[in-house]
Amino acid sequence: MQKIIIATPAHEYIYNRLHQLGYEVINEPSITYTHLENLIPDAVGLIVSTRIKVDQALLEKATILQWIGRLGSGLELIDVEFAKSKNIEVISSPEGNRDAVGEHALALLLALTKNIVKGHNEVKLGIWKREENRGYELNGKTVGIIGFGNSGKAFAQKLKGFDVTVLAYDKYKFDFAQSYIHEASLEQILRYSDVISMHVPLTDETFHMANDNFFNKAEKSPFFLTTCRGPVHDTAALINALKESKLAGAGLDVLENEVLNNYSDVEKEQLNWLMQQPNVIVTPHIAGYSYEATFKMAKILLQKIGLS
Repeated sequence: MQKIIIATPAHEYIYNRLHQLGYEVINEPSITYTHLENLIPDAVGLIVSTRIKVDQALLEKATILQWIGRLGSGLELIDVEFAKSKNIEVISSPEGNRDAVGEHALALLLALTKNIVKGHNEVKLGIWKREENRGYELNGKTVGIIGFGNSGKAFAQKLKGFDVTVLAYDKYKFDFAQSYIHEASLEQILRYSDVISMHVPLTDETFHMANDNFFNKAEKSPFFLTTCRGPVHDTAALINALKESKLAGAGLDVLENEVLNNYSDVEKEQLNWLMQQPNVIVTPHIAGYSYEATFKMAKILLQKIGLS
């Protein structure tokens, strides 16, 4: 019986379906790297998310592995090139959680522009301020989207009813303009946008893409959103931009370091500062974690592998 390892929390659909197809399913969502090393020599399939690093050392032990399935998007934890050299197919399922990410980015934007979190927290303290919590309308604004893959496109679609102009930049995609969505350069997005939203994968190219130079070129003091990967933005640069009013606010679903109990003194100071700002909202990397997305990612992944 062929063995498939599920090394991440997953919808029950995925292991029920694999059982139906006659596979031996090793369902260990909290598996350690060392334990996975011991199991992987006998596996034909491996399903992961963002918890386990699938590096060359691990793949060298995968003597019969045929495919690696990634629930969601982002392949930065998988040595894709080495996997390919061993004829191991790497498959992801960004279509499964793109709507969840798009909705979350929109939620962050609305919460920021309407002072929803700030106002709510004040009312909890018995403070009733209307003028100080006056919000902004999206109507007529320009939203810049950096990265026009699955989640960037989904965010643009969610904005359709708000009468905004979308400027979208993607280094590797072209000819996608339609209606209110316009292709733009990165420089144009930084110059004209009232909102800038990051939707790029984490690569050597995008590491600290949102740095001091990036924020210094943002001419309209935009709201900054990121629902992709934490290291795409430089936390120190973001804080400087907020302190110098180069940003109107920030909605962060990701942080450079998301292991909060492993923070340095500098990281603690940075996070504490961000959490004290009324124009900053931080959520714990949950943009793509809707109940619906959990099922859709599982189903789409199996379809792509040919096991649906």
